[in-house]
Amino acid sequence: MKGLAVLTGNAHPHLAKDICSVLGIPLIDVLASRFSEGEIRVEIKENIRGKDVFIIQPTCPPTNDNLMELLILIDAARRASAQRITAVVPYYGYARQDRKDQPRVPITAKLVANLIVAAGAQRVLTMDLHANQIQGFFDIPVDHLYGINPLCEYFNNKKLENLVVVSPDVGGIKMARAYAGRLGAGLAIVDKRRDNPEETEVMHILGEVEGKNAILVDDIVATAGSLINAVGALKEKGVKDVYAAISHGILSGSAINRLKKCPALKELVITDSIPLEDSKKISNIKVVTTANLLAEAIQRIHDEESISCLFDKVKA
Repeated sequence: MKGLAVLTGNAHPHLAKDICSVLGIPLIDVLASRFSEGEIRVEIKENIRGKDVFIIQPTCPPTNDNLMELLILIDAARRASAQRITAVVPYYGYARQDRKDQPRVPITAKLVANLIVAAGAQRVLTMDLHANQIQGFFDIPVDHLYGINPLCEYFNNKKLENLVVVSPDVGGIKMARAYAGRLGAGLAIVDKRRDNPEETEVMHILGEVEGKNAILVDDIVATAGSLINAVGALKEKGVKDVYAAISHGILSGSAINRLKKCPALKELVITDSIPLEDSKKISNIKVVTTANLLAEAIQRIHDEESISCLFDKVKA
């Protein structure tokens, strides 16, 4: 394998620079702008012929722009004769429609996978997919990382006592159990009823939580409605302090206003898979970096080494 090259679009250049800093290499110079009518213009300013190219581009909001920019970057790298192209997508957008659960609805997670492959990507590196089966939507290798390492490191450093890890639903039990194992904590589950795709009604808390410090774990926080409901239910059950550890902080709609009005949530800890805008930076939101995790995965993929050591902890 020839030289390693990392480039990025406009989705999250700060993360790309941090990854390159860990790797000890410069970020490839790329022009990613717009024509006057709004079409995306891309030009890779350096020679990448024969190189192992990693394109860092989460498809976070504005999702359509960032997704299209990713596809164009892949196409540009392919036409520039890159030896191999890996799409590094820390946050995979359009993942919430991953199955046909109603008549006449699309499976957008599969559509996006098809687009990435058609554009010319030969490998995908992603983190905390909304559903694990999305890996199977690709006909190319997918390396699926988890944000559990940096998030657990943050909470271990806080040295919280009498902890319980809370899964927001039955589907998140496996991941919550992994967190509980890493943190030496108990395990509880929120039994909830979903009224619509973005709002839920908490029904019961399954597990012993009274008098404990709780950490809610999930992959995505969007409008924060479900999160705030769960925090309220935990406080009603006698929980002392409530924290949340969530991989992808979309924080859309009225999320920030809800969080400002919820002093019961001690901290919302998210990763930098999605850039946190200045307007969303409030005192109880903490961001931990994934640069070291992604950089190690990139280096191992480039060196043709196994990366299983980076994600086998979810078996806990």
